Amino acid sequence: MHSLWLLSARDLKVRYATSWLGYLWSVLDPLIMSGIYWFVFTQVFHRDKIGEQPYIVFLILALLPWVWFNTSVSDFTRAFRKDARLVRSTSIPRSIWVNRIVLSKGLEFLFSIPVLALFIIFNADKITVGWSLLWFPVAIVLQCMLLVGLGMLVAPLCVLYADLERTTALILRALFYASPVIYSVNDLPAPFDVVGAFNPLAGIFTLYRVGFFPDQWHTMTILISVVMTIGIFVLGIWVFRSLERPVLKEL
Repeated sequence: MHSLWLLSARDLKVRYATSWLGYLWSVLDPLIMSGIYWFVFTQVFHRDKIGEQPYIVFLILALLPWVWFNTSVSDFTRAFRKDARLVRSTSIPRSIWVNRIVLSKGLEFLFSIPVLALFIIFNADKITVGWSLLWFPVAIVLQCMLLVGLGMLVAPLCVLYADLERTTALILRALFYASPVIYSVNDLPAPFDVVGAFNPLAGIFTLYRVGFFPDQWHTMTILISVVMTIGIFVLGIWVFRSLERPVLKEL
């Protein structure tokens, strides 16, 4: 655990060491994206069938965890090759090289929550906050599990099959639009509502939003997300243990 915290802290220090904006980079990207989508769907086009009001809060509630997911999976593809010498020479569990990415990117996500809070306070008269807000930390735990499982799958496979790094980048681009970020699960028409429910991010993003938008609750999507997250987590651990030796030989 101590090694995990040291490596995660090192990642954050390296990321912000030469940056003037520092912490602001944790929120600048999702804020700019939110601003663009807010402008397009509220000022340019008449948005009357997707999301909820205030739309900017609706967007940020999914964009912030999406950035955590996207940056983590992107870094998984280089998790071992980036520090190949340390991976080979140290005796610490190799899974730490995946977990430290989840932790460091997760901390950046937590650092961005105060910005989300400001938008919520600014739009307090349009939002109803209830006990459903307790699902927010549940969403964080589920996303951690999902990312650890995916990291255990992606990191070793990208060492053995180099083309997977570029393939993962393409998949992430498509997954953004296949995930309920700029829209909600409830906005999907049949049969896409059923297909979309099998995206584990759909249920997780729903849990992030339901504390502020109770109508977003979708039982089937959330249950499927929980089952898929646990399945990916278990599969990832099994694949990682099976491929650990081949990966070390390849490095």
